[in-house]
Amino acid sequence: MKINAARLWQRLMAIAADGAIEGGGVNRQALSAEEFAAWRRVLDWAAESGFEVCSDAVGNLFIILPGVDRHAAPLLLGSHLDSQPTGGRFDGVYGVLAALEVLTSLQENAIRPTCDLIAVSWMNEEGSRFAPGMMGSAWFAGQRELAAIRACHDADGISVGEALDRLHQVFPLPRYAYSQSPAAYFELHIEQAPLLEQANCPIGVVSGIQGKHTWQVEIRGESGHAGTVAMDTRRDALQAFTVLAGKLYQQIGQYDDRVMFTIGWLEMEPNAPSVIPQRVAFRVDLRHPDAAVLARLATLTATLIQQHSFCEVSLTPLSAAAPNTFDSGLQQQITDSAAGLNVASMPVLSAAGHDARYLATLCPTAMIFIPCRDGVSHAVSEWAEPEHVAAGAAVLLATLLSCRLPGWQLFR
Repeated sequence: MKINAARLWQRLMAIAADGAIEGGGVNRQALSAEEFAAWRRVLDWAAESGFEVCSDAVGNLFIILPGVDRHAAPLLLGSHLDSQPTGGRFDGVYGVLAALEVLTSLQENAIRPTCDLIAVSWMNEEGSRFAPGMMGSAWFAGQRELAAIRACHDADGISVGEALDRLHQVFPLPRYAYSQSPAAYFELHIEQAPLLEQANCPIGVVSGIQGKHTWQVEIRGESGHAGTVAMDTRRDALQAFTVLAGKLYQQIGQYDDRVMFTIGWLEMEPNAPSVIPQRVAFRVDLRHPDAAVLARLATLTATLIQQHSFCEVSLTPLSAAAPNTFDSGLQQQITDSAAGLNVASMPVLSAAGHDARYLATLCPTAMIFIPCRDGVSHAVSEWAEPEHVAAGAAVLLATLLSCRLPGWQLFR
């Protein structure tokens, strides 16, 4: 049995119209009108195959191929539909549409799983409109409280709660009704790094995800006239930021050759050319594959920020995730399935975060990567070759067809 590679590719190109921006990329941020359009499209495709659909309190979308035992723990596979403001055509959405293609292929071949098989799109994986990211999967895994998620707001002051209420109004779907943890979770994704392309290898068997800590920092000084306030008396928030950022990049960013340190969002007030800045807010993204080193660097980062003196500084942790390892048995099954299709594979560590990080706390979890051109992602030039898109979905299907856990298998 095979997936319909042409249909999968056509759907990927079609959904790229939802939030399309110049250069071939997409701006389809969480709970936006553009993501609502993508939901409509995916729900229409699900309806064509007669699948059941539902959502939950945090706005995750579930598309269900019913199994023989409707009371058994379901198996989930998917990713996310939201993008960065200048995102590409594959990040996240490929995993959702490949999961839908697997369900559709099984349905067309009248092959019924032992338990419900569910394609899922997790809410706000990217964290670009609402921070932090991975809200949907974190809540599903019991790692975040719904009230705290609903209280987050975007740059325009719209809260996640308001956006979720609008989502449920537009899409009044039944609520997710499964009480038990999933039997397993699979996520298919582009690599977002160059290793597979450099090795000319179409399939990456993901061993785990490096750890990540994020913070929001606010520096408050005092505004004043740029031409009259003496330099030695100023409490310039931007000057304080530059000093602090320099220390962070030097002491954290250069700690070793595996650390990833980023200041990727910056906001300044009043942001006027002849006024001393009185407020600077920024976000810190710190990643490392070694749990002990990550913990050490997280402590040092917080210390450097809190010790900063000539302006008031506040530090708000947004997320903290230790490095995780995926299920070794499922990794081996992916490797075996690729070999059975005569498709080369290799083990890789994910440098980027994914919803699978949180699902791994609930159930056996695995990820499959395919190459992306030059390792570029979160950019309009993001690209995956059609043959790699097809290969990833084929390996996912083959892995599911032979999927087995102790005392359990998906198909009999």
